[in-house]
Amino acid sequence: MIATIQYKSKKLKIDLSLPLDLSIPITGKSTNVNAWYLDPPKITPEVIDGEIISVANGAVVNFNTISFNPHSHGTHTETVGHITEEMYSINQYLKQFFFLAEVVTVAPEKLGDDYVISRKQLQFALGNKKRDALVIRTMPNTREKFSRQYSNTNPTYLLEDAADYLKSKDIKHLLIDLPSVDKEQDGGELLAHNAFWNTSGKLRLDATITEFIYVSNKIKDGKYMLNLQIAPFENDASPSKPILYKIIE
Repeated sequence: MIATIQYKSKKLKIDLSLPLDLSIPITGKSTNVNAWYLDPPKITPEVIDGEIISVANGAVVNFNTISFNPHSHGTHTETVGHITEEMYSINQYLKQFFFLAEVVTVAPEKLGDDYVISRKQLQFALGNKKRDALVIRTMPNTREKFSRQYSNTNPTYLLEDAADYLKSKDIKHLLIDLPSVDKEQDGGELLAHNAFWNTSGKLRLDATITEFIYVSNKIKDGKYMLNLQIAPFENDASPSKPILYKIIE
């Protein structure tokens, strides 16, 4: 099904029958992707008056309770409320859901004991392109990203000036295949988060960061329409399902 989307002064066509899903699902397995020192998520049937409420155990319905942390257990989208005292709910501040996006592939640079994404790399990838959203795929890119246990591994992160550059380019929605845009242990500085959301000035309340995505190697770098779907949690972050659509030229 071909749909036409009005983007600023242009009309763009996308094929809604060919979605490119960037999300990593939440499962109840120990192999679920994980970070920030938490146990795996749990998806278990409720027990009421000693009865396990699942069809497999004789109930008429399945009635699972799910326990998870959006920041630790899968693809999630967050607002500046992730790092501020005031709670800025993703359900209140993400009000548009289609954005012109650029997919870029980056091989992280070695910096001391770390691997980082630099301003220079993003400048090279974006050039003069004007985009609402940036989708970053880091190398190497394997399906191990669906099950990697990131705690205490010092994953790749964005340098502060790289995040500041994205702010200067007016990138409103940053999506990355890492557990965080910041270093795992940075003494609470959260330099990239703070730079991207401009916490030293006027807060970018309409800007979001989406972490723990997976960009298949079948998806080429370039321009796409992004549909950024969230669950309606009144929280700083929500599990999310970013979908790309190729733009029909």
